[in-house]
Amino acid sequence: MEENTQNHLYGMHPVLEAVRSGRKIEKVLMRQGMDGAQFRELHDLLREKGIPVQFVPAERLNRIERGAHQGVIAYLPQLDTVSLEEMVNSAFASHDAPILVILDGVSDVRNFGAVARTLECAGGSGLILPAKGGAALNADAIKTSAGALMRLDVCRVPNLRYAAFFLKQSGFRLIAATEKVDRLMYEADMTGPVAIILGSEGKGISKAMLELSDERVAIPMEGEISSLNVSAAGSVVMYEAVRQRSMQMKSDREVSE
Repeated sequence: MEENTQNHLYGMHPVLEAVRSGRKIEKVLMRQGMDGAQFRELHDLLREKGIPVQFVPAERLNRIERGAHQGVIAYLPQLDTVSLEEMVNSAFASHDAPILVILDGVSDVRNFGAVARTLECAGGSGLILPAKGGAALNADAIKTSAGALMRLDVCRVPNLRYAAFFLKQSGFRLIAATEKVDRLMYEADMTGPVAIILGSEGKGISKAMLELSDERVAIPMEGEISSLNVSAAGSVVMYEAVRQRSMQMKSDREVSE
């Protein structure tokens, strides 16, 4: 019988990231006969943290994640989430001008994971999803994020409108990425605290969230295809925020000199 795999993480790099970040892990299954530098690093970390390790045949791992596990599967109690208030407080404690992402209607776990990976690489602080209809916080999302979901705050809210109001009151500007406007993302000020809103590929950002946004911006499109995949679009907008901040820092240094 296949094991219950509702809360597990697989792959050498994601499991390493989880252990390094202090994520609570119940136990780790490792393929018998494994060797190599990454294996030894992970095994030493698991022993140091006191996390139980069980060496098992490849067939057992294949019953859980066929071919994708790289010989390592970790069992997690759950993927922790935080409240919106905790997310905002933590974001400002770490950054003067934090970046958050709101996913409005994005249900595909691989897109979710890809957005999380880019956000972490861009120095972002957290992801906000609706409690109903949002992507699942599961092993596929964590795998696609390359462990980024272990390093970001994730918040599920019952109402995205409430979250938008709270963020605006906390000093965030809401930037909605939508192809339905002529204003390009380069024209928006993203140097301060921002929450970037990304919508589903089918329906885009909801009317309610568009109305609450401070800026509606488009990515310039020169080809025949009129839109990007949501994770690709999110990457472009997030790194425009990074670019603007870098330019602002450069300008501030020149003024001080």
